[in-house]
Amino acid sequence: MKKAITVIAAIAAAVFASNAQEWAPAGDKIKTPWAEEVSPSNAHPEYPRPQMVRPDWKNLNGLWEYSITPKNESCPESFEGKILVPFAVESSLSGVGRQFTSKDALWYKTTFTVPSAWKNRRLMLNFEAVDWRTDVFVNDVQVGTHTGGYTHFSFDVTPYLKKGTNTLVVKVQDSTDDNLQPRGKQVMNPNGIWYTPVSGIWQTVWLEPVAEAHIVDYLPVSDIHAGTIDIRVDAEGTREGDLVKVSLLEGGILYSTESGTASPELASVTGIPGGTVTVPVKDVRLWSPDSPYLYGLRISLVRDGKVIDSVEGYTSMREVSVINAAMKACGLNGKPLFHFGPLDQGWWPDGLYTAPTDEALKFDIEKTREFGFNMIRKHIKVEPSRWFYYCDQLGIMVWQDMPCFAAGGNVWGRSDYDQGTDFPATTAAKLNYYKEWGEIMDQLAKFQCIVMWVPFNEAWGQFDTREVVEFTRSKDATRLINMSSGGSWVADCGDVLDNHNYPFPAMFQWDPKMINVVGEYGGIGLPLEGHLWQPDRNWGYVQYKNSDDVFNEYANFAVMLENLVKQGVAAAVYTQTTDVEGEVNGLMTYDRKVIKMDAKKLNEVNTRVIRSMTR
Repeated sequence: MKKAITVIAAIAAAVFASNAQEWAPAGDKIKTPWAEEVSPSNAHPEYPRPQMVRPDWKNLNGLWEYSITPKNESCPESFEGKILVPFAVESSLSGVGRQFTSKDALWYKTTFTVPSAWKNRRLMLNFEAVDWRTDVFVNDVQVGTHTGGYTHFSFDVTPYLKKGTNTLVVKVQDSTDDNLQPRGKQVMNPNGIWYTPVSGIWQTVWLEPVAEAHIVDYLPVSDIHAGTIDIRVDAEGTREGDLVKVSLLEGGILYSTESGTASPELASVTGIPGGTVTVPVKDVRLWSPDSPYLYGLRISLVRDGKVIDSVEGYTSMREVSVINAAMKACGLNGKPLFHFGPLDQGWWPDGLYTAPTDEALKFDIEKTREFGFNMIRKHIKVEPSRWFYYCDQLGIMVWQDMPCFAAGGNVWGRSDYDQGTDFPATTAAKLNYYKEWGEIMDQLAKFQCIVMWVPFNEAWGQFDTREVVEFTRSKDATRLINMSSGGSWVADCGDVLDNHNYPFPAMFQWDPKMINVVGEYGGIGLPLEGHLWQPDRNWGYVQYKNSDDVFNEYANFAVMLENLVKQGVAAAVYTQTTDVEGEVNGLMTYDRKVIKMDAKKLNEVNTRVIRSMTR
C-alpha cells in the first residue's frame, strides 16, 4: 500500500509540474502578494455559494484550452493554448493577457468525469459569472445560452452526458463599450476613471449533483418586531405531498460539509414548496456592524417522510428603514446610524475583476473594518457571493450599484431636481437593463449586508428614473433606494438625495423629505514608486508627496463632514479603497502592499465621524 501511495504521489507531482509549465502570469504589471500563491491546482477552490451549500460538488477551475476566433466562426478544431479559469482573458493571472474585441469569440474547452457516487442524480453545471454572452456545449450539443456579466446561471446537463470523459466547450462574446450592455468601468481604451476590459469566465465553474426534485433558491425576510423570519423556498421537480422543512440554527453559519459538526436547532417549521414558511425566533439577536450575528439555516425537501434534498445557509434578524426626524436618516433596527465607508471598485492589478485568492477577496473588507468604516459602496460592479458572505460575517453594510451601460449622451444634472436628461437608450437596451438589474437583485437579496440599491450613477446610461426606481421597489421593498448617486435627481423618487463633490465633502441640494448623503468625495492622491500600474501617468483629485500630508487632508475633510452631519447629512462615501490602474487616490496601493495612512489614526477619525450623528 505504501508503494502504491508513493506512486500516486509521484504521478500527481508530475501532473502539477506539467500544468505549472503550461501556465505563468502574463505581462509585466504590478502584482498583489497573493499572486505568488495562485497555480492551476488551487484557483479559487472554495465552495462559491455560502448561502446554498451542498456536500457534493466538483470544482472545474484550473487550466482549460482556449482560442480567440472571429465571432461567426465555429468551434476551432485545435486550440491556441491554456487559460487559467476563473481569470478573465485580459488579466495577468489568466496566463493569456490578451485584448478581446466585439468582433471576436473566445472559446474555452475542458473535460470532466462524473463521480460514480453521483449515479441516478441530476447534474447541474454552474457558472458563477461570465462576461457577457455565453453559449455552452456538452459533448458537442448546445445546452444553453446566458447573457449578462454579473450573475450566476446553471444548466441541467444530465441528458447530454456519456460514460467516462465528457467534453465541455464554452463560447463567449463581449462587446464591452461597443454595445449598450451593463459593463461598469470597462472600456476598450482605458483611461482616467475607465479601466481594462474583462471578458469571459471570471468566477468559479463547478458541477453539482441534485435530486430529481430539488431546492432551487430561498429568500428570507425578517420581522424584528414580530420575532419571525418569513422564508420562501423555491423548488423544481416536486409533486403533490412534497414538503419543505426549514430549521433555524444557533451560532451562525452551519458548514457541516466542512466541519462535520452540527449547530443546535432553535426552531423548525414545515411548509409547501413555492410557499412561505414563518419561523419563530425566540430571544432575538440582531445583526449590526457592532454585532453581526448570523443564524444558520438548514432547508430540506421532504417526500414521504424522507429528506430528498437539503441545502445549508444562513440569515439574520435586521431591519433597514428610513428614520423620520427633522432631517431623515438611514435606519438599522429602528435606530439612526450614520453610514460611512469607501467607494470600493473591486479591481485587482493581476486578476482585474477577480481577486487572486479568497484570502485576498476578504482582505479589502477586513481592512475597511480596521480603518473604522461601517459600510462599503460597491461601485459599478457585482462581487462573487463569497465577498458578500464576508461582509455579512464582518458586519459591513453595503450599498450595491448597478453596473452602468454607458457614459455620455445625456445631461448630468448636479445641482437641482430635474436638470438632467435621459440617456437615449434603445428599447432593447432598456429591456436588458431590467433583466440584468432584476437578476442581480434576485441573486443578492439573501445577503444581509446589503442595505441600499443604487440603480444609476452620475447619469451614466440613466433613463426613465422613476420607472426604474418603481421596478427596484417592486423587486425589494426591504432596502433603501438611492435613485441616482451624484445627481440627475427626480423629485419624490426613492429614499435618498445623493451629492458628489471632489475633493472636499459638500452638498449642492438638500431635501428634508429625503435622506441627504454625500455619495462621493475625497480622492486624495499619493503615488508611490514601485506600486504604480503606469508609473509615468497617474492622477488623483489632489495629490501629496507623503502619508502625513494625506492624513492631514483626510482629517480636515472629516471635520467638514462632521459639520455637514450637524446640518443633516446622513451618510458619506470616501473615494476610495485602493488605487485602480491610473488612479492613485486609494487608502491602499493597487497591489495592496502599502497602506497609505496610519490605520489606527484613520480608525479614530472615522469612528468620530460615525458617532457625530445625534438624531
